[in-house]
Amino acid sequence: MRYAIIAAGEGSRLLQEGIGVPKPLVRIGEERLIDRLVRIFVANNATQIAVICRPATAYSQTGEEKSPSVCDYLYSLQQQINIPLHVISKVTPSSMHSMFELSGLLNDEPFVLTTVDTVFREREFADYVNAFSHLLEMDEADGLMGVTDYIDDEKPLYVETADDMRITAFLDSCQNPRFISGGIYGLTPRSLQTLQHCMERGESRMRNFQRALITDGLRLKAYAFSKVLDIDHVSDILKAEQFLR
Repeated sequence: MRYAIIAAGEGSRLLQEGIGVPKPLVRIGEERLIDRLVRIFVANNATQIAVICRPATAYSQTGEEKSPSVCDYLYSLQQQINIPLHVISKVTPSSMHSMFELSGLLNDEPFVLTTVDTVFREREFADYVNAFSHLLEMDEADGLMGVTDYIDDEKPLYVETADDMRITAFLDSCQNPRFISGGIYGLTPRSLQTLQHCMERGESRMRNFQRALITDGLRLKAYAFSKVLDIDHVSDILKAEQFLR
């Protein structure tokens, strides 16, 4: 299984709230967000990991302050793990554009992609990867998307499912929501054709890409996590630490 991490955002809200490092280097407990994901992916049979990160020069700088370089940190991490860790250093306008930059490293094997600030329980993630692998072996789905019924997101993407957890729609609003997207995407290379078409149409949001997967006839299923947290504010760091504890 290949894995990919989108770590190209500036994390401006965290910076405004006094966090002096880019989001991928924020610590949850004693572990950086990027380290945690890499460690978990290695533990779940990663054949390679690809990360897109923002160059240090692209971060907002004030006075004599200088943001640490996420990419330099990843280059040093390459020497510490025993699988290929590919690093793409580029500024992109959206997460979907970041995924497109990563797609050349994902086009010949199923993959799991997340954003760098996605926090979940390790045991649940291992079960998710096993479930995705089983679906692929049985040719029962083209993707397995992580979802949760825990809603603590400023602009959640609601996920509508049938009784068998087949995804029927991705919605911006929902009167009786069951799940929202957890930002964990398990997909086959077939999905990259849809991504290419989205780029050609000028789409710029991951939720539109997910809708396009349904439109293009890909068989997507949902996998329920108890909680998935995003780290957008300083208060989210404490929430994540309490959740994992």
